[in-house]
Amino acid sequence: MMLLVVRKSADTGRMNIIVLGAGIIGISTAWHLRERGHQVTVVDRQAGPALETSFANGAQISVSYCEPWANRQAPWKALKWMFDKEAPLLFRPQLDPAQWRWCLQFLAQCNDKAFARNVQQIVALGAYSHAALKDVVRKTGMEFQRLERGIAHFYSSQQAFDEAAEGVELMRRYGVQRRLVSREELLKIEPAFTPYADHIAGGTFTETDESGDARIFTEKLAQLCAGAGVDFLYQQDILSLQPARSGKPASVQIRSTTGGAARMLSADAVVVACGSYTPLLLAPLGVKAPIYPGKGYSATLPLLQPDKAPVVSSIDDSRKVAMSRLGDHLRVAGTIELGGFDMRLDTSTARARCEMLVRRVEELMPGVCDTRLPEEGGDPQFWCGLRPATPTNIPCIGVTQAQGIWINAGHGTLGWTHGAGSGKAMAALISGEQPALDFGFWGQSPKHAAIRPVSVSA
Repeated sequence: MMLLVVRKSADTGRMNIIVLGAGIIGISTAWHLRERGHQVTVVDRQAGPALETSFANGAQISVSYCEPWANRQAPWKALKWMFDKEAPLLFRPQLDPAQWRWCLQFLAQCNDKAFARNVQQIVALGAYSHAALKDVVRKTGMEFQRLERGIAHFYSSQQAFDEAAEGVELMRRYGVQRRLVSREELLKIEPAFTPYADHIAGGTFTETDESGDARIFTEKLAQLCAGAGVDFLYQQDILSLQPARSGKPASVQIRSTTGGAARMLSADAVVVACGSYTPLLLAPLGVKAPIYPGKGYSATLPLLQPDKAPVVSSIDDSRKVAMSRLGDHLRVAGTIELGGFDMRLDTSTARARCEMLVRRVEELMPGVCDTRLPEEGGDPQFWCGLRPATPTNIPCIGVTQAQGIWINAGHGTLGWTHGAGSGKAMAALISGEQPALDFGFWGQSPKHAAIRPVSVSA
């Protein structure tokens, strides 16, 4: 097992820790580290928190709807969808060794044994994280357009509904109380889909899941962090990392996005929580993080008939899109595009995927939202973000082989679901404790990843 040697502040056990990234993962990490008494500095290239991947996601806290992308049907579906701009998963081949390496690793996970193994860890982290989120909300009284009404998943074909029964049974094995519901029961749970009733075969429902605005939560938690003494350095490009060596602490080279000279920050530990960009920072240190960006899209639509709009967060299986009520707006999000770091919204593919989201809302709930496109006088808020995906969908949390450098990234589409717990687990590991969940943390023996503690020496 890897031995991590860190320098602690004199006699107090308090460490000086730098967190790179001010999204839900980075801010949650900073919060839990500060709660443990550590001195924390957060660095981000944006002007504030939650301005990239955490900005406009699907808003679901979905412990029960967390199946890995890799399953035995995935390769054939990906091939079928390659030439469909509106496909739920769109693979766009690039001349990029990282993409092909990731795809080969993904294919290796497309079997029943790997699927079951991966589900177990994802669910364990989800349950741990949900408890951590509730604890933060209880302590802070934070409001973030939260709705504790569960998540419903509906199916448009009888075959898909029949197959859903297998998923229900699988999730029950891991303690998730997802249940199969008829079309009639689904419409009682969420009447907003009544206009589409003739096309619904049935669904599933988990009442313990919830929804809320990840951006608002992250912004408010960042404010609380600042009030508790966390330092924030915004608009700073992260140029390079240096591991600890020869008695010197780990360091980060940064430079203001507005120009000027580069400078070095040193710390007892550095946590890299930069989403899809994490592998780029770690690669020069010899750390190979199996993370590749998956471009996700969302549309936020004003409500025209709030009384007919959904209040239960939902998943449309046929399109693989999530819908969540956020006050007087509806957030609809989905689709994954594996095509590198392209963040454009003005390409033909991006337009097609955004317009599909809006069109689908109108098909499901005609007249409930303002679904006019900009050229029609509407004002849909389109957005895209890079989901930092691993081939297993299990995030990378723990210590790397580079002395003093830690990783908390690779959460894919579950950053909001796993954010609070990932931050809490990271803080525990850095503090020399073992988080209370069955999970394979980086830097621990694979055979005993869930039970062997990280060694921390003063």
